[in-house]
Amino acid sequence: MNNNVIKAIITAATGFLSSVLGILYIPVLLMVACNLIDYITGLVAAKYRTDGGISSYRSMKGITKKVMMWLLVVVGAIIDEVLAYTSVTLGIAMPFTFLVACIVAIWIICNEIISILENMLDIGVDIPAFLLPMMKNIKRQAEGVTGIEEDKEE
Repeated sequence: MNNNVIKAIITAATGFLSSVLGILYIPVLLMVACNLIDYITGLVAAKYRTDGGISSYRSMKGITKKVMMWLLVVVGAIIDEVLAYTSVTLGIAMPFTFLVACIVAIWIICNEIISILENMLDIGVDIPAFLLPMMKNIKRQAEGVTGIEEDKEE
């Protein structure tokens, strides 16, 4: 296969994904990139941790968890579609699309970046002191964007 065919396939695939996902395209792309980086850094960091090296069980559990993260974004998109349908039915114009799915994707991206930074710390990489607190703050803001507080069990 020559380079032009490969470029055409990549262009068609990214164009298709962009048209299907719309505003979700960039968050989903970033989320998948973070999933891959987290998985790779987790594999590298495993040998530096006291709990042992790489195990196929934990590796499979990690992959399953990442797939479930993608499904969480799909659930957010379903909620967005229900809201859009309801608003049209009631005659209310919604100024946004995929808001819930974008917030979920951003929350997942923050979690993944926090995990990547923790993996790098375990490996022994020096990271700027502001990165981890900054990502935790962004995650808190994504959690608080709805204004709904989590129910506390007594």
